[in-house]
Amino acid sequence: MLKKALFMASLSVLLAAPTAQAADWPKQSYLSLELAQKAVNATLTKCKTDGYNVSVAVVDRGGNLLSQSRHPMAGPHTIGSSQGKAFTSASMGRPSGQLAQMIGEKPFLNGLRDMDSRLVILGGGLPIVINGERVGGIGVGGAPGGHLDEECAQEGLAAIGIK
Repeated sequence: MLKKALFMASLSVLLAAPTAQAADWPKQSYLSLELAQKAVNATLTKCKTDGYNVSVAVVDRGGNLLSQSRHPMAGPHTIGSSQGKAFTSASMGRPSGQLAQMIGEKPFLNGLRDMDSRLVILGGGLPIVINGERVGGIGVGGAPGGHLDEECAQEGLAAIGIK
């Protein structure tokens, strides 16, 4: 009898609670497939122009792959490294190269490398922020240096209006 009374009381509270209307919800930004593909294509073009055979990946806020492509001459390891760099930047909210530098300067942070097996803490990944909200990450692997991967990634972001 007590269980039934508690259930009924809980049910009446739930039914009496005001419901949120769609207009009350904050407008959420997200990264569309079209923008992801545009960023990937612009990045590949920049790297190819600079003479680098790379792979490029774009992930959403949750680290899920939205778009990925690779130059036919890019090494097979570049597929995983580009996705890992994109995941790292989307997850941690900062450039993957900045994390690598931070760990180098503060060795007690080395445990960050072991937080998630998908993290790749090397230069070449950048977070993607739209309307002040982190919505994903872009990662590049295959140029002869993380700073060069990052330059290509920056070109991909510029192509979709992100500076």
